[in-house]
Amino acid sequence: MDLLADVLAVSAVRGTLGARIDAGADWGWWAAAAPGAAFHAVTSGTAWLARPGHEARQLMPGDVVLLPGGAEHVLASDPIALARTGEHASDGYELADTGVVKMGSGPVRTRVLCAHYEHDPAVSTQVLTLLPELVHVRAECGGDGLQDTIRLLARELAQPQIATAIVLDSLVDILLVQLLRAWLASEPAQPEASWLGVLGDPVVGAAVAKLHEDPARPWTTATLADEIAVSRATLSRRFPAAIGKAPGAYLTDWRMDLAARRLRDTDETLEGIAQSVGYTSVHAFSRAFARARAQPPGRYRSTARAASSRMLAR
Repeated sequence: MDLLADVLAVSAVRGTLGARIDAGADWGWWAAAAPGAAFHAVTSGTAWLARPGHEARQLMPGDVVLLPGGAEHVLASDPIALARTGEHASDGYELADTGVVKMGSGPVRTRVLCAHYEHDPAVSTQVLTLLPELVHVRAECGGDGLQDTIRLLARELAQPQIATAIVLDSLVDILLVQLLRAWLASEPAQPEASWLGVLGDPVVGAAVAKLHEDPARPWTTATLADEIAVSRATLSRRFPAAIGKAPGAYLTDWRMDLAARRLRDTDETLEGIAQSVGYTSVHAFSRAFARARAQPPGRYRSTARAASSRMLAR
C-alpha cells in the first residue's frame, strides 16, 4: 500500500503547467496569493525569491521551490530587482507564440519552469496543507529522479510532439511526487501529530495501510493491533502521537474522504458507496457524511462536480 499516493489521489491533487520564463538581466515578477500550491524550477541560471516578511533566498540551477499555500511572492534577477518589485509592480514581459514568457534585457540568462497544484479543500486527509510555507529543495539534494523529471519537462516544452499535452500533465504530477520524495528524504522537522507522522513511524504506517486496504471492515483498536502484531496499548499510544487522533477517528475521516471522492468522480449509487466504506444502511451513511461535510451526500455530489468542472475549465 502506497500511502502517499493514496492520499494524493483522494485529496484530488491536480497539477497544471504554468509559465516558462526566459529571462535576461534586470527583471522582476510579482505573483499574487492564490489558492493551491505554486511551484518553480530553475533549469538554468539563477534567480531570487522573496515573500513578504521573510528573508530573500537565491535559487541556483536545478533548485526547486514549492509554496504549498500559494503565498504571495516575487521572483527576480537580483536583490535590487527584488526590492523594486511588488504588488502591481512587475517588469513588463513578452509572451511569445511558443508560450514562453520573456523578461529582462539582453540574452537569456535564466530559465524557470512554473506549475500550479490544486486540491480538494474539503478532504480531511491532506498532504500539501501540512507542508511548510516554503519547501526549497536544492539541486544537490534533489536526486536524479527530480532532476530527470525537470529535464524531461523542459525538453517536451522545447520540442512539442504528438500528445505533448498529455505528457506535460503527467510530468507535472510526477514532479510533485519527486519533490516530496526529496524533501522527506532530507528528514525535515515534521509538524507534531499530523498525517506526515505516518511516514516516520513504521507501526502507525502499517496500521494506516491496513485501514486503507480494507476501510469497510469493522475495525477496532484491538483487531487492528492484532493485524500488525503489536499490543493494543502500543497502538493506542503511538497512533495519536503520530497522527493526532485515535485509529477509530482516523478511519471515520478516511471513510468520508473515500465516499466524497466516489460522489465527486463516479455515478455509483449511495447504497454502493455506503457499503464500500463500511455502512450497512444509506441512512446511517448519510448521517455520518452530513456530520463530516455539513451537507447530505446528494447535495455534496452536485456541488463537488460543479466545482470540479470549473477547475477543469480554467
